[in-house]
Parts: sequence; C-alpha cells; structure tokens
Amino acid sequence: MRKFNLKVLIILSIGHAITDIYQGALPAILPFLKEKLALSYTMAGVILIVSNTASSILQPIFGFYSDRKEKAFLLPLGILSAGFGFALLSIPTSYIPVLFLVAISGLGIAAYHPEGYKTSHFFTGEKSVTGMAIFSVGGNLGFSLGPIISIYIIQYLGFDFLPLMFVLPLLFTAFILFHRKAITIPEDYRIQKKIGTIRKVKGAYTSLFTIVGIVIMRTWTQMGLLSYIPFYYINYMKGNPIYAGQLIFVYLASGALGTLFGAPFADRWGNRRFLRLTMFFATLVLPFMFFVKGPLLFVILGIQGFLLISTFSVTVVMAQKLLPDRLGVASGLMVGFAIGTGGIGVTLLGIVADNFGVPIALESILLLPFIGFILSLILRYED
Repeated sequence: MRKFNLKVLIILSIGHAITDIYQGALPAILPFLKEKLALSYTMAGVILIVSNTASSILQPIFGFYSDRKEKAFLLPLGILSAGFGFALLSIPTSYIPVLFLVAISGLGIAAYHPEGYKTSHFFTGEKSVTGMAIFSVGGNLGFSLGPIISIYIIQYLGFDFLPLMFVLPLLFTAFILFHRKAITIPEDYRIQKKIGTIRKVKGAYTSLFTIVGIVIMRTWTQMGLLSYIPFYYINYMKGNPIYAGQLIFVYLASGALGTLFGAPFADRWGNRRFLRLTMFFATLVLPFMFFVKGPLLFVILGIQGFLLISTFSVTVVMAQKLLPDRLGVASGLMVGFAIGTGGIGVTLLGIVADNFGVPIALESILLLPFIGFILSLILRYED
C-alpha cells in the first residue's frame, strides 16, 4: 500500500464534493419543477425515490463492476453524468424526461462513490480512517453547498439557467484527467488480486452485515432527526421555521467536524473501540434533546451529530478491511445500500407519526443508536 498522500485525497475529495452537490440540490429545486410541470406531491416524491434508488441502492452493483477490473473512468464519468442529468432538469416540458434525467444524475453519483472510496483506500497509508475522512468530508461539503448554489442561480438568473450547474463537472473532469497518473491504483494490488494472493478474512461476511446493521441504525437516526425536528418544532410546537433550520444546520455541521476530528482517534484507539464508544455516548446524549431548551439544545444536537456522523469513515474502512479483494462492493454497501435504506426508516417513522403523533415518532428514534451499540458489542473484528 502507498503512503499517506494528501494531494490525491484532496483531489478525490473535491470530486466527491462536486458529485454530491447534485444530490443535495435536487430537493431544493423540486418546488420549481413541481410548479413548472404542475406536478402533484406524489409525483414529486417519485422523483426523489428514483434519485435515491439510482444514487444509493445501486452503488454495490457499481462496486461489483469496479472490483472485476479497475475502472478508473468511473470517476470522471460519474461526475459528468451526475452534473449532466441534473443541469438539464429545467429543459423538459413533461414528467417522464425528468425522471430519466434524475436517473442519469443518480447513476453518476452511484458510479463515483464506490470507485472514489476504493481509490482513496490506497492513499491513506497507516492513517486509514483519517485519509478516508478527508475524502468523505468532501461529500458533506458538496451536499450542503448544493441547495445554496442551485437556489442562487434560480433566484438571480431564473430556472432556465440551471444548465450552468454543468460547468463544475466539466472543469473538474479536465482536472482529474490531467492527474490521472497520480491517482492510479498500485500495480502490486492488481497483480495480487489477479493471482489471488490477497489475504481473506475469516467470517468476513458475518462481520460485514453486522456493520451494515449498525450503519442502518445510524442512518435511520440521522435521517429521522433531519426529517422530524422540523415537523416537531414547526408543526407541533408552532415554532419559528428558522429555528428548526438552525438546529439542522448545527447537527450537520457538527457531523462534518466529527468526520474530520474523530478520525485520528479511530486510527489511534482502533476502529471497533471507537465505533462502540461513539454509539454508546450517542445513545446517552440523544435523550437530553427532550429536556433542554435554548442554547443547550444546540449543544446537545451538536454533540449528537459529532458523535454519530464521526463513525461514517470508520465503518467504510472496517468494511474494506474485511473485504480487501472486494473494495468496491464493500464501499458500495456502506455508502450506498446501507445509507439508502434511510428512506425506509423515515417511511416507518411516518407511519408512527400518522398513528401516534410526531412526538412519539421523534421519541422512537431514541432506540436506534442503542440497537447500533448492541450490534457493535457483538461485532467480531480485528483492527
């Protein structure tokens, strides 16, 4: 394995940011699509389902395709596809072409992630979680910038100027092609894989699916809070929408900080120990959000976001170490499939909210990090 290479990791992280811009921007432009095409709320929801399926659930398939033989072209192709499909959404005058473009954009996102995580793996050296955190935080940044960039274009230039969103992927594709030699996967890995000498891990798949379970619990917790904090403070408590938005921002921003600053501790303490500790403290901290108000609520949600989301890079690294000959599949399962199931968790919480009320739905989230902590206790994994 190569030494820690910050330059390559930053290049890949920038690509990650640009790719995730379109994932974050789609919900922000839905109202404009709905108005232009006179869509129902159900039709608008289908757009998000198509996007989530293409961009997340299908990631393991791209990972499998990448693992069969090195597919470095998935990086520039993924960025181009993600930007192309999204940037043209202002052009169609009917519904079906919109779904087609959303699928193209989603597939681009799905293509970039497993290949990006797989490639980053070879440039992290002994600081595996720290290196993966540098790559991962690009996605956090892109996801948060997407709504801002798209809304600014629409507000000041108009919805018809959405194709300007394609400029970034064009520029970065040229940039990444210029540096293609620097980000090439090492030849010794390809040789070892070809002749079958990469070490197999005993019980890898049992451990892997335990980690998938932990990631699902983490994602359901995260998506549940992001979805139901606004419902609780705006609809149920009749509070200020800006206040709810500020709570969400603090939670996500703290999560990005946790991804970066938690990684060195995971490298030092060991991945499994770090995962157990963070899931344990996340379980303890979360209930306090129901007992505090004002500035303390921001502190509690900030700590919760820092703890919970800090495990993102850790679980990716753990999966890759369990399947060293299936790095793409491991990455796709962690980043795509496991996270994509967050939509299922939000749907189940919706059923709870419809039948028992929003407060009960929010309180039911308290069980999720605890289940994740229990799973981390039975996880078999050697650092």
